[in-house]
Amino acid sequence: MWLLIQNESVSNSFHELTVELSTLLDIFPATEFPNLSEDVKELVLLIRKQCWERKCFVDPTDKNLRYDVIKLLDQIKKEIIPDYSELLRVFGRLGLIDSGSCKEEIESLEDEVSNHNQVCEKSTVEIIALIGLVRYGKCVLFGASTPRYELASSSSFSEVVFPEDFRCPISLDLMKDPVVVATGQTYDRNSIGHWIDSGHETCPKTGQNLIHMNLIPNKAMKNLIALWCRENKIPFESTEPNDKINMTTINKAAMEATRMTAVFLVDKLAASQLPETANRIIFELRVLSKTSSDNRACIAEAGAIPKLVQYLASENPQLQVNAVTTILNLSIFEGNKRKIMESSETLEGVIEVLRSGKTWEAKENAAATIFSLSALHEYRKKLWRKSRVVKGLVELAKLGPVSAKKDALVAILNLAGDRDAVGRLIEGGVVEMAVEVAEAVPEEAVAILATVAKRGGALAVAGAKGAVRKLAEVLRDGPETAKESAAAGLVSVCRRGGTEVLATLVATPGIERTIWEVMGMGTMRARRKGASLLRILRRWSVTVEDQTAVAYSTNHVSTLSIVQT
Repeated sequence: MWLLIQNESVSNSFHELTVELSTLLDIFPATEFPNLSEDVKELVLLIRKQCWERKCFVDPTDKNLRYDVIKLLDQIKKEIIPDYSELLRVFGRLGLIDSGSCKEEIESLEDEVSNHNQVCEKSTVEIIALIGLVRYGKCVLFGASTPRYELASSSSFSEVVFPEDFRCPISLDLMKDPVVVATGQTYDRNSIGHWIDSGHETCPKTGQNLIHMNLIPNKAMKNLIALWCRENKIPFESTEPNDKINMTTINKAAMEATRMTAVFLVDKLAASQLPETANRIIFELRVLSKTSSDNRACIAEAGAIPKLVQYLASENPQLQVNAVTTILNLSIFEGNKRKIMESSETLEGVIEVLRSGKTWEAKENAAATIFSLSALHEYRKKLWRKSRVVKGLVELAKLGPVSAKKDALVAILNLAGDRDAVGRLIEGGVVEMAVEVAEAVPEEAVAILATVAKRGGALAVAGAKGAVRKLAEVLRDGPETAKESAAAGLVSVCRRGGTEVLATLVATPGIERTIWEVMGMGTMRARRKGASLLRILRRWSVTVEDQTAVAYSTNHVSTLSIVQT
């Protein structure tokens, strides 16, 4: 479709190429090549003549089809719902004859968006309008897509061996948004962003100092990863926001196409009686809601959130996953957070999925929804006051796979941002849970222990079995991204936990050398915490030595007195 829209400019480009070729043939000194045969000379003259006579040409059939597509876009822009038979006729001429061919066209157009985003904003807006048209036509003409779950289970997905170059050197996971740092190394945006935000000024892979902190998108690598995933039928969802185009520049046709699609799907969902039909519609909403904030706003305005609630309790695992994931996607848009939080049925439905979802994926996405909602301070209190939220997150962190553990822990970490929540979190067993899972997810678990200790829960952390020892082990042997939190947690605990805590810490082999290493090589915050920790240990050592000396002196005097007597 994109080639169809720009067929006149493409035709002009070919025409210019033939003119340039004719010019070159005009100045080609054929007479200076005596070995050229007459046939070749005649051929040169013939090509030159044809190049000069050739005019710019656009196939009339394509020209008419282009006009029909633009007419549909104009109708949508004017909020006129296209005629069904006309839509079917145009899509048939385009070769979009079923849901699969429409999906392939959308994927191709999305690739064009990636290629044009940094080059031409006008072209990007036009392509987005075409995506909206194709998506609307697909839903109206061919119905919602049938979800594919060939790789839905975590076990089958984990068996896939990704090319080494596609893995982030920090997380070792498949890169979703590869970026290049100043040293030329490529990392996933989230991983390197966290590394830099933690105060590091070096490249994790090479150790070189970063002369600047700019993260440059690696479009070539991202396209290669997306292509490889598509060829291997692996779902690939970029974490890079698709909202780079300002709202004021978004094509009206694209916005109206999205709105019409959302209204059409929500109306179909309201009238749906069969779980299989509802599953296809909700899956279509899930796909639509993951692309941009504009789409999320349109879907919520169409009334999707109340319609999704009933499917959160579905006995069909796929239907439940699609429903809770759609709500998760919608919650990313700040305007939708209020709609979810103010609907007690929606919030309770998400909590119920967190506690008793049919699959780990459903529970994980419910936890991610809690995390998304708790991003706003005004909603944290309402969330942590619900004991079922805390219990659900703790259970998921204990029993779930690693990805689910991380989602549960970051949600807990967000809730802990409210000082009043610490007591409820401690009652819910968050401290003991964090110690238990620290081996599998040290960065998130230690961050929770440090936050709880800092916000009034130091004694609870000090009293938890193995907590101090685990913090010390992470400080000594854990990943670099977790050492800063471990040092901060130990400082808070040592200041309030008493002599037993200090004795446990000192008994950790190599702890003083570890603290010196943190002070020399860690982030600025880690260095400060390391220095504070060292001062605490030094003061405690001096106190112990003084007490030992006093005890020795007292015993010695007593012994002399006995001898003299």
